[in-house]
Amino acid sequence: MKKHLSKIIFALLVLVYIIICFVTTPITSAIGSMWSLLPPIVAIGLALITKEVYSSLFAGIVTGGILFAISSGTGFEGFFGAVVNEGIISNLADSYNAGILMFLVVLGIIVVLMNKAGGSRAYGEWASAHIKSRKGACISTFLLGCLIFVDDYFNCLTVGSVMRPVTDKHKVSRAKLAYLIDATAAPVCIIAPISSWAAAVSGTVEGVNGIQLFISTIPYNLYALLTIIMVLFIALSDVDFGSMKRHEDNARNGDLFTSGQKIWGEDDKPVNHKGKVIDLILPVIILIFMCVMGMIYTGGFFSGADFITAFSECDASYGLALGSLGALLLIIVYYMCRGVLRFGDCMDSVVSGFRHMVPAILILMFAWTLKTMTSMLDAPVFVSGLVEQFTALQMLLPFILFAVAVGLSFATGTSWGTFGILIPIVTGVFSTSLANAGEGGVIPEMVIICISACLAGAVCGDHCSPISDTTIMSSTGAQCDHVNHVSTQIPYALLVAGVCLVGYLISGFVQNVFVVLGASVVILLAVLFTISVLGRRSQKK
Repeated sequence: MKKHLSKIIFALLVLVYIIICFVTTPITSAIGSMWSLLPPIVAIGLALITKEVYSSLFAGIVTGGILFAISSGTGFEGFFGAVVNEGIISNLADSYNAGILMFLVVLGIIVVLMNKAGGSRAYGEWASAHIKSRKGACISTFLLGCLIFVDDYFNCLTVGSVMRPVTDKHKVSRAKLAYLIDATAAPVCIIAPISSWAAAVSGTVEGVNGIQLFISTIPYNLYALLTIIMVLFIALSDVDFGSMKRHEDNARNGDLFTSGQKIWGEDDKPVNHKGKVIDLILPVIILIFMCVMGMIYTGGFFSGADFITAFSECDASYGLALGSLGALLLIIVYYMCRGVLRFGDCMDSVVSGFRHMVPAILILMFAWTLKTMTSMLDAPVFVSGLVEQFTALQMLLPFILFAVAVGLSFATGTSWGTFGILIPIVTGVFSTSLANAGEGGVIPEMVIICISACLAGAVCGDHCSPISDTTIMSSTGAQCDHVNHVSTQIPYALLVAGVCLVGYLISGFVQNVFVVLGASVVILLAVLFTISVLGRRSQKK
């Protein structure tokens, strides 16, 4: 009975939600109502309970297709059109998504090349001689994640590829590695003025200086800042809680995965055992350089635009695909000139790299399709309507915006889409204040706090969501079972989210960054120290 308790509870909660939906809105009017959130609830709940992500996502997609067919009156034709044509085919045909998939595959090929050339093995041996402890391995992963701040996708896959040999050597679980990667991806990018995220945010508010507004939001972006503090605390104290503790305890005994299967195959063993550290470091530098060049190229840097403008107007998907492909060609030439790989070995790596990325591609395809289902059911419109009802409560607005942004981002798996929906609502509420500020004026503090709450909540929900691109990329970069990553990360993310709620509640009444941020940091550290002390006491017992 205990074994099936969680499944029974989930089934009852879904049943209660469906009953509430029936009471409030007939199923024939599901579009733009509470019904629109049912598909992600089904998908995410099933994934966390059954530990099987593919069928869970597909169940959510089918639920969305059924709701759309019933509410639109299109029957079976509408169902298959929504799921297959508007969902799967349209997302695979989308140029932005295709660029991300191309970048994913190319990076997989590069990782296989680095492994076969012996670069990963040599780096692991070097790191084991210089990084002496688990703390050192975790801190090194954190620092590398902070350094690669230009794009979260690029961060997730690159940091994972470089740090896996180090964390494996020091028996850090793959779930912990995935958390370290994920916690230094979006949370770092959202406070980096030179990043694809800064470009996205700065373009959402008209009539003011976008970059100036983005920089103003950084001190109030509590989730990003507190997540970084929490990662540092956990890395330095080596204290874990929740299901992560079980993974870490197992890793200390040699089981890095706890459950789930290893993603990497036997065909990635080094072909050349004379590989050196440079055979990993130089390809990574080439990859970073080429991807940055690709991004600023798409922003018009080579057509006369300055670096900041080119970065803010770049097409991240096209730029990353272009840069990674150019890097792949240069890396193949480098390995062949070095004599560590033959042409045949390089071509075998192409097939192997693609094969290893198939699980991530499948999850991404289903996640994108599920997002399409929620959009077709007008879930964002429903949520934005709820938020607008609370705009009169300006003192509580940061608190409400953060909570709503978390829920919307968690359900849809997209942070960019979330702040793209909520920030226009904020600007509508404070339209007079923003008009008075203009391009060079002083933006009111409450506007900055509310926009920061939207950004922080969007990143938080994205950080927790199993259908988020960056969550999937982090699992892929760490070669960790996706559900393991999600289930171990959620308690950490929710702890920070709880502190953020308190911080944004304070910010509505005390519009002072030192008070808000200081109080939030003190509360977080107090909670973490308490968990640390209790954990040590239970360990002694």
